[in-house]
Amino acid sequence: MSAGLMEQVVGDPLLIGRAWYSVLPCVFILYMIPMRMYRARRVFRESTSRIFRATFYTIVTVIVLDYLIYGTRSMIPRGFLLTYWAMSYAFVCVSRLATRDILRKIGIWQNTVIIIGAGKTAERFVQAFSKNYQIVGFIEDDTKKPLLQHYPCLGGFADIRGILHQHPVQEVVLATPGLSKKEQTTLFYLVQPYVRNVSVIPNIFGVPIGNVEIESSLDDRLLVLKTRNNLNSLSNQLLKRVFDLVLGSVIAVMISPILLVLAIFIKLDSNGPAFYNAARIGKGGKTFKCYKFRSMYLNSDRILLDFLGKHPEAEEEWREFQKLRGDDPRVTHVGKFIRKYSLDELPQIFNVLKGEMSLVGPRPYLPREKEKIGRYLPVICMTTPGITGLWQVSGRSNISFHGRLHLDAWYVRNWSLWQDIVILFRTFGVVFAKKGAY
Repeated sequence: MSAGLMEQVVGDPLLIGRAWYSVLPCVFILYMIPMRMYRARRVFRESTSRIFRATFYTIVTVIVLDYLIYGTRSMIPRGFLLTYWAMSYAFVCVSRLATRDILRKIGIWQNTVIIIGAGKTAERFVQAFSKNYQIVGFIEDDTKKPLLQHYPCLGGFADIRGILHQHPVQEVVLATPGLSKKEQTTLFYLVQPYVRNVSVIPNIFGVPIGNVEIESSLDDRLLVLKTRNNLNSLSNQLLKRVFDLVLGSVIAVMISPILLVLAIFIKLDSNGPAFYNAARIGKGGKTFKCYKFRSMYLNSDRILLDFLGKHPEAEEEWREFQKLRGDDPRVTHVGKFIRKYSLDELPQIFNVLKGEMSLVGPRPYLPREKEKIGRYLPVICMTTPGITGLWQVSGRSNISFHGRLHLDAWYVRNWSLWQDIVILFRTFGVVFAKKGAY
């Protein structure tokens, strides 16, 4: 390009705008390729995470390039970049979802697959990935497995060769973690010549999988799965704290009028203070005062003991869930309303601003529950408890106490900022639907 033409391009805002508008999609596509967004079929939640990162990296790249070329004389309006980021992210997510559904309906999206094994592992696979596959059938010796009531059983393990000859498919999934290493290897080499892809579900349930990296050595025929403890990273702790402070401050300002109105109604409804500040287990096992609106009568402990003594079935429910999921006599009239929509937890936003809680995290457990928490306690105490969390969007009070512990531990071990964002969005749907609220 001649010097005169270069000066014309650099000096003409219209030409600059056209150039950048052409560059943005190209940079975006370049980031989507290494994320394998055009080759691998992923569940929608995983796709949205990768699209979010691709759009973010695109905007950052363009800002850096714009600064390097034009310095402080930036030619791209920052408002345009933010709008482009939001709109492109939303459009790509929606368009990919719509395109996937259309391709699935006309039969050219899903890979054909045969699943070997029909136990609990196969059930989880079907639940998570059934939309990405056309399941031809299962190979299983035990024909009484629940999955085989909904899908055809093509035969047993002894018939594998004949079944793959009779039913040519693109992929086979080995959902047989109970087999020995030798049996798994033999099975793998048996089916590999007949299909394009073989997927193996390893027996590592419970191991954190949210941040798995794969390393391999061809010379030593070695496969290494490496997981990172994200919440042990100072940078990630800082990122989570900044996220809480920024979004928490905005939320606090927005809900201040609601807090005032609710406090007045609580005071008018029953005797006692508007707030109930109880001790909870925080990060590192330290206790803190958790702010909540009072939803019970002042003598709630006595009311509970009297009620459980008269209703043995309620006592059993209390032991399992640590909650009364039916009509709780301790709860006031206003308390029933604010509990139904989780409004009693709104004051916890001030715990977030103080750093005692997070917007998303494990449940804030009571100090008296330490013994019941048991081996989960060190994991849960790795981070601050949250106003909302994985167990809240997965069933709330319909989940047993042990189930909550399992979900909270899984959240901590697999933490990512994107997971926090997803849980926050899911919380709105759960709250408005009043799922599991008592």
